[in-house]
Amino acid sequence: MAKTTLQNPEVPHDDTSVWYAVRLFSLRLRDVTEYFASKGMTWFVPLHYVEYEKDGRLHRELRPVVSNLVFLRVDKAPDVFKKAFAESPYKMSVLRKNNPTRDFCEIPAKEMMEFRLMCNPEIELRRFLSEDEARLKPGAPVYVKYGPLSGLSGRLVRQDKKYYLLKEVPGLGVMIKVSRWCCKPIKQEIP
Repeated sequence: MAKTTLQNPEVPHDDTSVWYAVRLFSLRLRDVTEYFASKGMTWFVPLHYVEYEKDGRLHRELRPVVSNLVFLRVDKAPDVFKKAFAESPYKMSVLRKNNPTRDFCEIPAKEMMEFRLMCNPEIELRRFLSEDEARLKPGAPVYVKYGPLSGLSGRLVRQDKKYYLLKEVPGLGVMIKVSRWCCKPIKQEIP
């Protein structure tokens, strides 16, 4: 059996499923992704390039941004997810909301698609933030109207005299450098 890599499986753009962020209590990310793949589930792990020196040479390798976080796609049958999660030999938990019901944090397919696009390891001017750091960044909700990032939405934040488009999902946030002139504000209704 061939060893699977931590590459991002493709998901169609017209997907209507939800995604869950799963926190692992071990560093066996590859084994967990293989387990969920064997159950027929689609997963996503944000990757980035890391440079390291070995034998006097500089090497570049794709590694997970967070070594204990995986995103799982749940189709219209959440019972399959619950059964696979209960039968798992690995310790893990699904990130939950902070409301009294403690429901799972559901990520809509459109939001996850945009997040996955922004996590492309080929994008150079990108930064990853923890969930708490992303929540503390002030910024206005915008969508990108022009340029290579057109169609994406998020918050326009400023850091180090540069503007970034910030997309948050439970457990992680990603920022991509963007020109503020390409962004248009999202009109919000005032209650």
